[in-house]
Amino acid sequence: MKNEWWRGATTYQIYPRSFQDDDGNGVGDLPGITRRLSYVAALGVDAIWLSPVFVSPMEDMGYDVSDYTDIDPLFGTLADFDTLVGEAHALGLKVIIDQVLSHTAAVHPWFVESRASRDNPRADWFVWADARPDGTPPNNWWGNFGGSAWEWEPRRQQYYLHNFLISQPDLNFHLPAVQEALLDTMRFWLERGVDGFRLDTVNFYVHDAQLRDNPPEPSTVGQHLINPYNAQSHLYDKTRPENIAVLQRLRALCDEYEDRVLIGEVGDEHRGIQTMAEYTRGDDRLHMAYSFELLIPAYSATHFREAVQDFFAAAPDGWPSWSFSNHDVMRHTSRWQAHAGDDHERFARQCGAMLASMQGSIGLYQGEELGQTDTSMEFHELTDPPAIRFWPDWTGRDGCRTPMVWDDGEHGGFSTGKPWLPVKAAQKARNVAAQEGRQGSVLEGYRAMLHFRRDSAALVHGQTRFIDVDEPVLAFERHTDEQRLLCVFNLSANPCTLHTDLVGTSVGPQGFASLADGRLELGANGYAFFVPEGPTCTLRLVAAGEG
Repeated sequence: MKNEWWRGATTYQIYPRSFQDDDGNGVGDLPGITRRLSYVAALGVDAIWLSPVFVSPMEDMGYDVSDYTDIDPLFGTLADFDTLVGEAHALGLKVIIDQVLSHTAAVHPWFVESRASRDNPRADWFVWADARPDGTPPNNWWGNFGGSAWEWEPRRQQYYLHNFLISQPDLNFHLPAVQEALLDTMRFWLERGVDGFRLDTVNFYVHDAQLRDNPPEPSTVGQHLINPYNAQSHLYDKTRPENIAVLQRLRALCDEYEDRVLIGEVGDEHRGIQTMAEYTRGDDRLHMAYSFELLIPAYSATHFREAVQDFFAAAPDGWPSWSFSNHDVMRHTSRWQAHAGDDHERFARQCGAMLASMQGSIGLYQGEELGQTDTSMEFHELTDPPAIRFWPDWTGRDGCRTPMVWDDGEHGGFSTGKPWLPVKAAQKARNVAAQEGRQGSVLEGYRAMLHFRRDSAALVHGQTRFIDVDEPVLAFERHTDEQRLLCVFNLSANPCTLHTDLVGTSVGPQGFASLADGRLELGANGYAFFVPEGPTCTLRLVAAGEG
């Protein structure tokens, strides 16, 4: 039988620049990560995901790769990487690494050769196109980070495609040689023992070969747009049907090795859930995928319910990965703070409990288990290129990338030198040492919930049946043939009461909830888990003033 360890697993994302700096230069490194792995393992997670540590000019903090098969000296060496993998495996942790396949750095040798002329061996390895007669770009595609997605190259008298920074040229996946070269780089890491890949911008690999214009996006008409990228419906620059064949090649490579996994990042504002389903359907594509559906400001029982229902309706045999925070978005405790009331820790614990109850695999972002908040950045502190471009209307991703806080010492125990991003007082207050072993802390709440999930067949493998109940209550049953578990959450900073015919036993972590005499009382941001005795149960929200 296949060892599908990833199905229902919890992955902890480590942003290497900001996790632990052991050499004192202000930037995190691989030896620092290795030293802290026992902390990660004790959380009750199954795997770590490392954001890129490849050789890079760091114009996009490592997501601009100039050598796919070596470690940037900023982070350490290949020997340091091997040591990290060995220590992680000894602690029972799988290791997933970021693979940035859609584009390279402009200084990558492949692009240096490709841009030199139209007749060199790698001339077609990137996406090149002639200008229109008036010298303008070949079509109307916008870049994610602002401006046209095309940049002029005088030596070739052509434009090249870059979906992100000008210094991140897009590879031409229509060319088999490009796919072969990228597969070889992945095989390099598989042979070193990595357990899988997180595939950056997985729906951006293949572009429309005809370079057709994108149509306008009707839903943005009349909106205040920070970036006109969102004014287009991105039918031709990404999420092309031809991409499926590429995913099948990636899966075939991983299937040559035992128990390896592919998780794709789907970046699509309007087709995220549908693309997740399409990319994980069957057994010859990605093992799992995530989109930004739960990484946006929307926060309601209806929103969470629809995300799960829509995915499994579209792909009953597919598999999702859900997360509330990562290195690209505002931390969820700040993003959803309007729903937290006056008790930030209570809200953070509920978020962890809700995420850990969802059907699928889940991802945690470093510091999430501390209830960490986004850092308020001043302009002179920014390093994120799109933030600098769109300031002050968009403050970018630096706020979620500030260093992990281990204690209340200088720089939060992250480094003996000045960190590459600041550790400010609001973040330092939420440190590991202050929460370790403290009853009621966010850290201990996450540990309890993650161990509860790991020990529950219903939470790891079970199906989901949602229970109809009014906002702000989210209620669903997770069930296998042997086990049932009722999960109830009050997504409000105000207490609520539910009439119920539930008969059952409370289990696992409880968050300000009590059941007695047909009434389920849920405190502000309260939650509860029950093993029900009857075949079904009903929940009805008690209206204000009702007895």
